[in-house]
Amino acid sequence: MCPTPDSKPELTEEAGQQALREHVRSKALTARERHGPVMDFAAIERLLADPECVRFPTTVRFDAERLRPGEFAWPCAVDEGNPKQGFTLFVHPMFEGQTEVLPLICAYHVVAINYLDVATNVEAEIYGATLLDLPVDDYYARLCALSDGLPEPAPHAPSV
Repeated sequence: MCPTPDSKPELTEEAGQQALREHVRSKALTARERHGPVMDFAAIERLLADPECVRFPTTVRFDAERLRPGEFAWPCAVDEGNPKQGFTLFVHPMFEGQTEVLPLICAYHVVAINYLDVATNVEAEIYGATLLDLPVDDYYARLCALSDGLPEPAPHAPSV
């Protein structure tokens, strides 16, 4: 049944999630058109600097300072109270120079920067897979392999 001009579409949580996921997919396709078709680390750096693709200015920093055990990267607002000041994407230093995996890592976190707390891992996987032209399951498996390959955190020395 088609809605009449006087009727409003039914707004459900499921419809909202679907709309968000379609928007995420659309933004990833636009980013790939603007900076691809090959999405190497240089293209990702251009994407992160492009306000048409990434809502807030973002730089990559190879530093585990803000990472929890098992995290390969995490975006942190430069000013917690004002995301417009930009983000630093902390990437585990073991990936510095690994240009073949950096697009996988960085693409996953664009959604958290663009949508803040609204998006979940599902949207991040859709974005990364779409941007890199991979099936979502393959993209997810590659991310898991990267995370599994992180070194074990050093045990803390007992305090005396």
